[in-house]
Amino acid sequence: MPHPLNTPLGRFGVDTTHEGADRCVASIPVAGLTNPSTGEATVAPLALLVDHIGGVVNHLRRGDGEWTVSSELAVEFAPGAADTIATAPDVPVVGVARPFGDKPDTALALCELGVRDVVATATVRSFYIAAPAELFAWPEASSAPRPGPRLSDLMAVEVAESGGDGSALAQADDPVLNNLVGTVHGGVSAMGLELAGSAAVQRAAGAPFRTASLRVNFLRPFHGGGEARYTARAVHAGRGSGVAEAVAVGADGRTALLARLTAYR
Repeated sequence: MPHPLNTPLGRFGVDTTHEGADRCVASIPVAGLTNPSTGEATVAPLALLVDHIGGVVNHLRRGDGEWTVSSELAVEFAPGAADTIATAPDVPVVGVARPFGDKPDTALALCELGVRDVVATATVRSFYIAAPAELFAWPEASSAPRPGPRLSDLMAVEVAESGGDGSALAQADDPVLNNLVGTVHGGVSAMGLELAGSAAVQRAAGAPFRTASLRVNFLRPFHGGGEARYTARAVHAGRGSGVAEAVAVGADGRTALLARLTAYR
């Protein structure tokens, strides 16, 4: 099931083939997309796929009057994941998510992503709240073309001044990127953190590094526009490994998401 182009999932070409409380299966095209700050091939879109499939499994386990809010997302990338994806440019990455453990006030989903081989494993943790009194309706399906082929076009981001040795991306206000509660989709913001974090490591090390792991904490709703941005700084850049800390700051100037990224040469 392809999603309408004027929704976050449709914008990035996500195709969902199964949705259920027992399993969610979906795919996303990744080959050819690059980090706007470095120009290197990126695995950032896998965070969007993970957020989607893991979030669906957790959400469909909710009880009457409950809603889900994602609180944590973690992805472990296989060594050479970007290379594996590049060897099959016409094959999308397929992700499968399943529930893990009981569902008390929180729920955990386990995910596996692959092309011809497994390229990542991941988890999504959600907690349950009272269902919102009002939700935004998805817009009518549109056949309008996507804004451009580059990842920066799809995400409505542009490279910004970091004010130091780190990296920064400005997040524009694009309603297509919002979820049902009117804030930037969690998978989109997780992508932004990966892009900023990996760029910060590469800038500090002065050489290409490959993302090995990404852990994101969702603290509060993230709104694009104004001063909304993703910023990151390397806290370690050695000969063989690097670590970056990244934040997403919303239009209100408050930190909405935190992330830590580890990369290897």
